[in-house]
Amino acid sequence: VEYLSYHDCFQQQLGLDPHTATAEILRNCARQNGVPTVNGLADDDRDGWLDLLMSFCVQPQLGRGHLCFVYDYPENQAALARVRPGNPAVAERFELFIDGVELANGFHELQDAKEQRARFEADLVQRKTECLEPIALDERLLDALKSGLPACAGVALGLDRLQMVLNGEQSLRDVLSFDYERS
Repeated sequence: VEYLSYHDCFQQQLGLDPHTATAEILRNCARQNGVPTVNGLADDDRDGWLDLLMSFCVQPQLGRGHLCFVYDYPENQAALARVRPGNPAVAERFELFIDGVELANGFHELQDAKEQRARFEADLVQRKTECLEPIALDERLLDALKSGLPACAGVALGLDRLQMVLNGEQSLRDVLSFDYERS
């Protein structure tokens, strides 16, 4: 089993610091590595460029022949995870990979209702910028956080992805009875 920080993955594969690299540096790195561009991805969308680099350059190299846990994602990729203060601040989350396939995603749950509301609202602003439909805020989750969610964590394991890896398949279509296109 291998344990790598998000920073170390980017440093090893691309020679850059994902916590400090500007959108321009990330965009140039993507272009130099032949990463396909995505329609609607703005030149200054730092998160978008990080996601593309992770998907096309870093992730395919992770867990070759072994399990690999990637931890300490950038603060701006925290989603529902707690953020650990520091320089840089990092999301207390991890993903598990084998042979370049993400099998699981886990994190310490954010317990701060105000912070979670701010994140939801920032997501709505981003969706509006990208001309996407707005999504209703999860008021029940926010109410639960206000009531005092105890410290907790969770992990989501992709059983379909695990089955794909165990069977030596290259596509989820090969292990699902009804994939998205056939459902």
